Amino acid sequence: MSASITKVVLAGATGNLGPSILEQLLLAGDFTVTVLVRKESPRTFPPGVKTVTVNYDSIDSLTSALSGQDAVVSTLPISAPEKQLLLIEAAAKAGVKRFLPTEFGSHTRNAKVRQLPIFQTKFDAQDLLEKKAKEGTLTYTLVVNGAFFDWGLKINWLVNAKDKHAILYDGGDRKISFSLLSDVGKAVVGVFRHAEETKNKMVFIQSTVQSFKDVYKIAKKLTPGEKWTDEVVMVDDLLTSAWAEINKENPDPEKFAVKFITSVIAGEGYGSLFEKNDNELLGIKELSREEVEEVVKKYL
Repeated sequence: MSASITKVVLAGATGNLGPSILEQLLLAGDFTVTVLVRKESPRTFPPGVKTVTVNYDSIDSLTSALSGQDAVVSTLPISAPEKQLLLIEAAAKAGVKRFLPTEFGSHTRNAKVRQLPIFQTKFDAQDLLEKKAKEGTLTYTLVVNGAFFDWGLKINWLVNAKDKHAILYDGGDRKISFSLLSDVGKAVVGVFRHAEETKNKMVFIQSTVQSFKDVYKIAKKLTPGEKWTDEVVMVDDLLTSAWAEINKENPDPEKFAVKFITSVIAGEGYGSLFEKNDNELLGIKELSREEVEEVVKKYL
């Protein structure tokens, strides 16, 4: 399983992250890329990308699609856990060498993160991948990139550019590891170029380290003369509200999911500031202050 990786399958190429991973795989020029699509998918992809129609509920369909491939990158939503587990089983059955599951976020081996039900899909995928690795049927890499920096700005989560408003969690001073979507794609390329060094490991990347208050200050600096407002929200209050909702008989994910995720990113002790990273190995360059400001400016 230490042979080079050149044939890559992407499952989930049309979400928030999938297009950036696809773009970086194509720009690298090292890979033949196949995208798995559902029958009803109308999406078109760049020239040179092969598409294969699959039934995500059929191991036979998935195994056939993965036959002869070197690696699978999954960005399938965590709301569909059974589909990713079946994809892992199919990858092992088809003789795939490396599997990158829907990780691409917080440090899910952190003890406090492991206590939160919102990430159970990721925990289950990790457990299955570790089992396959011990059996020698599949290797894996878990890519941890923290919160998405540009996407967080785009959806008015880091700061709300539309309303000129900022939420400062626990006061907003806590430093956090953030990554650009493009750098997550570059990290995937780096994993495949360094397959042996990243085998059966969790790797960490970051494009920048900022606090919510840091980003707020940059936003105000870049919008002189405009009036901003802010508020402090305590992470403990977010968690209390999220737990209250998820413990209901019919919980509404829209009322607990973002609160749990925000708590992990902004809260104390969840490992959101990485103690070490694999930027050098994976070819990730941290943004300068000027580059950070350019990213923020784009979404103001």
